[in-house]
Amino acid sequence: VQLVESGGGLVQPGGSLRLSCAASGTIIRVYTMGWYRQAPGKQRELVASISSTQAIEYADSVKGRFTISRDYAKNMVDLQMTSLKAEDSAVYFCNADVKSFSWGQIANWWGQGAQVTVSS
Repeated sequence: VQLVESGGGLVQPGGSLRLSCAASGTIIRVYTMGWYRQAPGKQRELVASISSTQAIEYADSVKGRFTISRDYAKNMVDLQMTSLKAEDSAVYFCNADVKSFSWGQIANWWGQGAQVTVSS
């Protein structure tokens, strides 16, 4: 199983960015998908997640600014980020619980990370 992120980059404060993540491989089913972030010197933290039953969770720091969405048929998850702040700067990681033919049971997978820098 692979998770491949795209869409990171440099944006000015108040701007917007969209991150995308696609899961591929010998997938039987994808359960919860989400985004985490890790800033230098800080622990990795949950940003947003969306379950297989469309239950959504956001970190308090991003509520009202970020929107997570999912294409269940394509095993993709997006994160639309608006009103970005300097403190949103971090490496953003896609995460998913996946049941695959190769593993035979549910396992947790991470993407390689996408840098988001908010700076003027």
